[in-house]
Amino acid sequence: MPSAADDQALVAQLAAESQALGGVFEPERDCWRVVHRHVHGMLPSEYDIRDVPEDLYLAVLAACRAES
Repeated sequence: MPSAADDQALVAQLAAESQALGGVFEPERDCWRVVHRHVHGMLPSEYDIRDVPEDLYLAVLAACRAES
């Protein structure tokens, strides 16, 4: 089972990745995209509706908002 430090490191890594996607930073969209890539191994396509873990998405989004 991953430790809390591992979870924090993952959230920080995904938050940084979301901000580095390029273009205009849209926190909700970009955080969801990097969590999707982390979980499913690829960025989502236009009609990709696969779920992502909501708790991980919300943690990444909160980390991005805290840095802004």
